[in-house]
Amino acid sequence: MRPEIIAGLLIPFVGTTLGALCVFFMKGELNRRMERGLQGFAAGVMTAASVWSLLIPAMEQSEPMGRLAFLPAVLGFMVGMSFLLFLDHVIPHQHLHSEEAEGPDVRMAPVNKLLFAVTLHNIPEGMAVGVALAGIATGATGMTMGGALTLALGIAIQNFPEGAIVSMPLHTEGLSKGQAFRAGTLSGLVEPVGGLVTLLAAGFVVPILPYLLSFAAGAMMYVVVEELIPEMSEGAHSNIGPMAFALGFAVMMMLDVALG
Repeated sequence: MRPEIIAGLLIPFVGTTLGALCVFFMKGELNRRMERGLQGFAAGVMTAASVWSLLIPAMEQSEPMGRLAFLPAVLGFMVGMSFLLFLDHVIPHQHLHSEEAEGPDVRMAPVNKLLFAVTLHNIPEGMAVGVALAGIATGATGMTMGGALTLALGIAIQNFPEGAIVSMPLHTEGLSKGQAFRAGTLSGLVEPVGGLVTLLAAGFVVPILPYLLSFAAGAMMYVVVEELIPEMSEGAHSNIGPMAFALGFAVMMMLDVALG
């Protein structure tokens, strides 16, 4: 396996790990204003990545379909949204600052349900990188290593605040700093695993690559709309979330144009 492909698989996981390390350097609970800003930034990065790195390439690869070139992107996007909605209902989880668990009613510690929530929305991110790298590995038209690595880097950037948002509340819930760090790191392990599984199935992926790219975009946008935007907006009115969203969107857009 080419070194740059291995790097593409691991970069997002490194972002989560570095974020989880914050539990060793920050005291007490994460400031709520900072938390909202980090969530807004992550939402902006994921939105821009969904558009520039996934949906636009999906439509470009479908250009031979003429006026129906939008079809794979639309179908894949809607199926991706539906898939995350399905997982949202079948996996027990609990979002940060929520007193009400979601999914099946099972007896499980709130800390574990929080980890399941983070793992749940890491799934589409791992798939997105895996699909892009699968296109590179098989020489799919329009896919570049620069674009795939930009996507991986963008996801790593938004994984950094995510790692901090996971590990620090776990520490305040009673876990030691070491346990909170390990839990935060493990929450991101699904990304390289999911990416590797997708990459190993590259031969099956390429014929339906436009659908899979847009599927990953739909799944990522479900996380943005269902989780990140509500959480960055809850509580007293503040412009921190929207401004951080704009910054995250701009950063990812610049990276994609400059490096892709």
